[in-house]
Amino acid sequence: MVKSMAQHLAETDRLDAPRRLRFSEQYVDDITALLNSIVADIVQRYNKDYKLIHGLNTSIAFFIYDILSLMDRGFVFALIKTYCREIAKKITTVTDSYILINLKLDFLRIVCSHEHYITLNLPFGTSLTGSAPVSPSPSMTSSQSAGSTLSATSAYRDGVKHANFADLSSAYKHQHYLVGIVLSDLAAALETSNASVHNRAINLVKNLLSCHDSDPRYTDSECKSRVAALYLPLLGVVMDSLVQLHDASLTSRGPPSHVMDAESGSQSHPINQNVAMAIAGSSVFRRPSASGIEELDPFKTRKMQLGAENTRNLLSCFVWVLKNASRRTIDRWWEDLSQTQMQQLLDVLYFGVSSFEYKGRKYLKKQNQQLSHKNTDIKSKLEDVILGAGSARSELMLRRREKNPPSPHMSGDRVLRWRKDKTHYKQAMEQQEKPRMEIEYDAHIEGNLATEASLIGLDMLEYIIQQCERSDSLQSSNLLGAVLRVMQHLLSCNQSELVLQNVFASQRSLVFKFPELLFEEETEQCADLCLRLLSHCSSSLSVIRSQASASLYLLMRQNFEIGNNFARVKMQVTMSLSSLVGTNQSFNEEYLRRSLKTILLYAEEDTDLQETTFPEQVKDLVFNLHMILSDTVKMKEFQEDPEMLIDLMYRIAKGYQTSPDLRLTWLQNMAGKHSERNNHAEAALCLIHSAALVAEYLHMMEDRLYHPVGCVAFQRISPNVLEESAVSDDVVSPDEEGICTGKYFSESGLVGLLEHSASSFTMASMYEAVNEVYRILIPIHEANKDYKKLASIHGKLHEAFNKIVHQQGKRLFSCFYRVGFYGSKFGDLDGEEFVYKEQPFVKLPEITHRLESFYSERFGSDDIETIKDSNNVDRNKLNPDKAYIQITYVEPYFDLYEYRSRTTDFDKNFNLKRFMYATPFTSDGRAHGQLGEQFKRKTILTTSQSFPYIRTRIQVIGRKQLVLTPIEVAIEDIQKKTAELFEALSQEPPDPKILQMVLQGCIGTTVNQGPMEVAIVFLSDVASGSKPASNYHNKLRLCFKDFIRRCGDALRRNKTLISPEQREYQKELERNYKTLFEKLGPILLNARVCIAKA
Repeated sequence: MVKSMAQHLAETDRLDAPRRLRFSEQYVDDITALLNSIVADIVQRYNKDYKLIHGLNTSIAFFIYDILSLMDRGFVFALIKTYCREIAKKITTVTDSYILINLKLDFLRIVCSHEHYITLNLPFGTSLTGSAPVSPSPSMTSSQSAGSTLSATSAYRDGVKHANFADLSSAYKHQHYLVGIVLSDLAAALETSNASVHNRAINLVKNLLSCHDSDPRYTDSECKSRVAALYLPLLGVVMDSLVQLHDASLTSRGPPSHVMDAESGSQSHPINQNVAMAIAGSSVFRRPSASGIEELDPFKTRKMQLGAENTRNLLSCFVWVLKNASRRTIDRWWEDLSQTQMQQLLDVLYFGVSSFEYKGRKYLKKQNQQLSHKNTDIKSKLEDVILGAGSARSELMLRRREKNPPSPHMSGDRVLRWRKDKTHYKQAMEQQEKPRMEIEYDAHIEGNLATEASLIGLDMLEYIIQQCERSDSLQSSNLLGAVLRVMQHLLSCNQSELVLQNVFASQRSLVFKFPELLFEEETEQCADLCLRLLSHCSSSLSVIRSQASASLYLLMRQNFEIGNNFARVKMQVTMSLSSLVGTNQSFNEEYLRRSLKTILLYAEEDTDLQETTFPEQVKDLVFNLHMILSDTVKMKEFQEDPEMLIDLMYRIAKGYQTSPDLRLTWLQNMAGKHSERNNHAEAALCLIHSAALVAEYLHMMEDRLYHPVGCVAFQRISPNVLEESAVSDDVVSPDEEGICTGKYFSESGLVGLLEHSASSFTMASMYEAVNEVYRILIPIHEANKDYKKLASIHGKLHEAFNKIVHQQGKRLFSCFYRVGFYGSKFGDLDGEEFVYKEQPFVKLPEITHRLESFYSERFGSDDIETIKDSNNVDRNKLNPDKAYIQITYVEPYFDLYEYRSRTTDFDKNFNLKRFMYATPFTSDGRAHGQLGEQFKRKTILTTSQSFPYIRTRIQVIGRKQLVLTPIEVAIEDIQKKTAELFEALSQEPPDPKILQMVLQGCIGTTVNQGPMEVAIVFLSDVASGSKPASNYHNKLRLCFKDFIRRCGDALRRNKTLISPEQREYQKELERNYKTLFEKLGPILLNARVCIAKA
């Protein structure tokens, strides 16, 4: 038809005639009727024969595309409007409307690819674009053709605001018809929850902008700015969809569980009818105005999040408009933005920084390999399905061969189908792994794109700063804080050298123009900025180091000029370096030292401040930072030794005892390290110490009755928290500048630390400590009348108390080992003793192997030895060229009076400070001998702090030894057996297995010689009168008497618990008990008489 139409115009000499006179009215009506018929067929059969309908839709799109060059364009626009209207009517009545929506987007993609697309949109005659003469070939409809330009211009002259052309208003869509349809469809598509619709709509806009950018007709900046002005409403569309953008900096963030990935092209659930109608009829759809019309946003509360690729494509369109729009256009657009929209703009720029961040060649290569492997797996699975032995195709072919056997005259080769594996071709859809050169090229393109996007965003930030300079109202808002946040995000991402140099320059300019922004308003951002600058001070590029050093020095200088002191920056820089050391192991120490020297050089050569204390303060700060870096070297050396690493962090934290912010930073770093190793009790104690520190200074700043009174309130949890007492003369007042400025030095910060510590105590199964933590938290929530939090706390307490009851006697607590280090190779550890806290299941061979392996790798396997016994070490007998380790299992030790308060298993395993281990020996030097010559040496160790603590090993500061004589050893053994019997009898409900096991150990046939032999060795001489009695003999006799009584009680209890098949076993135990009683009776009786006489 199109060829016939063109030939008709050529033959009738009408190619130069006005468009409205080229064809007869009858022909125009026939075209309209034809289109109506085809559109009706599309909307009726779209879900019955999709392939046919898709081809029909494509054909009609190309037909309209072609007649735009031949017929009256106003008439063609009317056809487009008719198409959209008919599609809209159908969409409102169906549930699977996404098929129609995709058909419409395909239609627009073809129509909008017309070579005169920009001209058809009339990029002139508005306040945002210059005026132009009326078209020499006006359209046939008055409202949309000949007077289209004049109507838009006259509307503007009559008072239409320029903002109407920066939004999807009716004036905008009237003037810029096709692009108005495209952007309206994009806005409505983003409201849906269908990934396929998102993908097509975003790619439609992206492809249009790509064509405009590469079109040689629009290379001139003026032309390109007019094209960008056409797409100005796109900025508002993207800002409105802010909540849907994928944040590449948050890896944990993802779409809701009911939504598929945005690039997968699969649907999640049917599209809402109102939204579908808006998409289908977007050419006539009007956005809600301020007149009170209800906003059409059915997915306002749960919009589907865009995938990473769709977000990147949408933001690339956003950035393209910002780059190419003229300053005059941006100025007029900015004037009508509300402060909320300005914040949205900055949020979009923040997302853009993450989306276009350069990942590097290794990332691209890995991604390419994963994609190649994925395609190979899919292809192999598909071939198995199609060609497999059990597939439907193979069964069908088998049935056909049975019905129609092949002719015997046909050779086997002739029945073979086309064999793809024998042909030299490459499937178009099969993605092969890219060659190295192509990956290098992709990396180059990605780097350039990242640089371009970052510079465009930075240019927009500079524009916003300039606008804030001119407006006091914008300065009073938090807009500048958001600008600084985006700048810091630029510094935190991988950037090119060019981008970083410009970001540093903009950051210095911002601090110079608005110094109060950092030092009075955005104090937390000051800390973040210091951290970013310090991380770049360790860059391998000298240019970046010099820029970062200059920015950091200017920060100090600006803070000093405000109040003749830069305490805030000094504190924040030190805290940032501490945080960098504790959390980031990738920084380069040598480069960081060079940057610090550069800062010192800046201070020495700054002639304006030579007469002040500023140079000296900078020198002190740099010295402190060098000290922290020196400790960092040791931390790197002991990365594989967790105990030594924690000790170094502990030492650094202790050095900041008078600097609460820094100490708090290191305590939190230690908590993180403990959590990584599943030392939840130690992590909880680090948080408790942090909370006690905050409470101590919070009590000074705001004395409230419901707040804990300093760290003393935490003493019930652990006596170690008294270390956080702020009673030293060196303690800095929290009222001074730069002190206690972090977010944790507040009531909400204190509450957060306590809640986190309670969670860690729960994971450590220390439920009694959870109660003590909540004892401090409850008054705070009661004072704030936060009943929701109180309900949650009491629910958690209910769970904790239930676990205490249900796990009684079943909880496993930590075990402890004494470790001694001997030898000059250990350095500071030489001659030191520590008590190590280990997990419940760690046995002596396991910790021995771990320490031997670590120090063997460090010193060499030939230079490390383990002392197998627990005797006192004679250092004169040790080889000075070797390193020795002595490891001994120790148990908590309590005095008799302590057992009155330590009644539960938790009490006996919490707040432990004294430990004991026993060493058997004889007078002739042997370890073991006869009962009468067996001595025992008890060694009681005292540690500097109580377990659990913020460290897993604590130094031994006290040692006491007790030597037990053989009869004392015997008394202890009998008392131990009696205690085991008593514990087995006290269990409720009784455990028959435990009771029988203890009984077997006391009166079983294999062991009843044990107590009997003890009585014979130590009491027979006393009973016969050949040896004088002593208090020990009387004590041993009483112990035996108690032992016999407990054995009888246990036998009687066991008799009530046994099953019928265990009666013989019970009788055997009773015979053994009777035998033991008969043999011990005379000895104990005679001994009692002799002792009484004595």
